[in-house]
Amino acid sequence: MDLFEKCRRFTRPQELQEIGLYPYFHPISGSKATRVVIDGREMIMVGSNNYLGLTHHPAVIEAAVRAVEKYGTGCTGSRFLNGTLDLHEELEARLARFMGKEACLTFTTGYQTNLGTIDTLVGKDDQIFCDRENHASIFDGCRMSFGETRKFRHNDMRDLERLLEANREPGRGKLLVVDGVFSMGGDLANLPALVGLKERHGARLLVDEAHSLGVLGDEGRGAAEHFGLGGRVDVVMGTFSKSFASAGGFIVAEAAVINYVKHFSRPEIFSAAMPPAAVATVLAALEVLQKEPELRERLWINARRMKRAFDEMGFDTGQSETPVIPILIGDQTRTFHFWRRLFDAGVFANPVTSPAVPPGKDLIRTSYMATHTDEELDRVLEVFEQLGREFDIIPKSRVV
Repeated sequence: MDLFEKCRRFTRPQELQEIGLYPYFHPISGSKATRVVIDGREMIMVGSNNYLGLTHHPAVIEAAVRAVEKYGTGCTGSRFLNGTLDLHEELEARLARFMGKEACLTFTTGYQTNLGTIDTLVGKDDQIFCDRENHASIFDGCRMSFGETRKFRHNDMRDLERLLEANREPGRGKLLVVDGVFSMGGDLANLPALVGLKERHGARLLVDEAHSLGVLGDEGRGAAEHFGLGGRVDVVMGTFSKSFASAGGFIVAEAAVINYVKHFSRPEIFSAAMPPAAVATVLAALEVLQKEPELRERLWINARRMKRAFDEMGFDTGQSETPVIPILIGDQTRTFHFWRRLFDAGVFANPVTSPAVPPGKDLIRTSYMATHTDEELDRVLEVFEQLGREFDIIPKSRVV
């Protein structure tokens, strides 16, 4: 069979485009953080991970411009060879201090961070224990490693303990991997139980804090800080494309671990370094995060308000405890129709279908920013309530 035959048979996108239900790759021609322009129309953005709204913060923009003027637009090489700037080392030192770890290593993307860390640390005689709802980059890192991966039911500590007990093999390293905040459901990992299990079984724990950095914890350090467990998590991974308003990723851990990954991680060694503007953006965002805690306070005011309102309307928001609030719709076609009606009403949200969620659990993923105004949130709630009733997802009228 021709290698390209499967490509020609893949016609689902064209079919959805023909009926106006294709929800992906809509180009944004302008942005004001909470509002975007698509096809000449201004829309309220509730589909972004820009939790603190820093992509348009004046200090962050100014830092990026200054970096381009000083260093140019790119590093044109890997960190391993010609691509390390003093900015990279400054960022790594500041992130290590901020996160309370010995050392830090940055990567060009968050996806590469999980790939390059898991693949490097886990050898052929080692085992990985992975939550079934972890991010795709975690699973791909597991696949790339030569270790044996075992999946446990989502946030089910009994299932994880069962797997750990059944795999008590001496001489095999064990790595537990979880998202601090699960990106589709908005729920938190049970880190207290995970830390207890990893310590009893002599394992190591990696927590992906992509959606919790800048959001959770007294200082915004993430889920581990939220639970008071920062010192008992072995490796913390984070991304720069959410609260840090940029692109890239990092890990923090003890210095020996960072040094090892730095010298053996193929995604690190064979990828061009983060460009200067991206690094400077993160440095500036980190400073804003530390100097303006009121942004995080406002984010939580907005998130709690929206969660409470959706629940009172009768929507199923799952186990969300964060600014990521899913709205369960059901099957894929219905979800795409619901998304289209939101889009037409000027609300940009994300339809999520299998394999990102189990079949039949398709949803609209909404996420909120510190910079959303009350008027914007009022309009989002108005549109969701109207459509929820039309689609028979919520009661026709509220019970008082």
